[in-house]
Amino acid sequence: MAKKPTSQQAVPEVTLRPVTAEDEAFLFKVYRSTRAEEMATTGWLEVEKRAFLKMQFQLQSASYKQQYPNAEHVIILFAGQPAGRMMVDRTQADELRGVDIAILPEFRNAGVGSFLIKGLLDEATGAGIPFRIMVERFNHKALRLYERLEFSYHGETDTHIAMEWSMKPAPSKNLSTTQKKHARAK
Repeated sequence: MAKKPTSQQAVPEVTLRPVTAEDEAFLFKVYRSTRAEEMATTGWLEVEKRAFLKMQFQLQSASYKQQYPNAEHVIILFAGQPAGRMMVDRTQADELRGVDIAILPEFRNAGVGSFLIKGLLDEATGAGIPFRIMVERFNHKALRLYERLEFSYHGETDTHIAMEWSMKPAPSKNLSTTQKKHARAK
């Protein structure tokens, strides 16, 4: 199945390239950066944190391969520098699934994440399907981003909050005021 290129690949500052076997160390670095706040509260030695995170990274990688075997897995480049990773699953007819989007701390708050997500929202809109993603409960910055982008709460697990974005059709100009209010409420 050919992968559909995402709209953000054409923007010079943010580009994407497929993950290769040589990216393993970089992917671990990205994963480790997403758990830094959590690890700071453990009181563990650095060697213990690294061993724990390596095990968790390997389990996450295996889980993603099993759950999303055909997901697009790319390295995010910002101005040519590796800045993060993104996995997107396009195999379901009824959704576009953000499996994982993670950006290194030095590239956060530069608009990279917003830019990528907006490209995915455009893609979902074009396909007429919702965009869904699971966000770790402790990732408050990502949750705020999704809320700003008008995602809605879609459920939860012990560790994650399910977020969904779907295009709401604009009310027709031919509708009465009461019908427009009803359409906006949906």
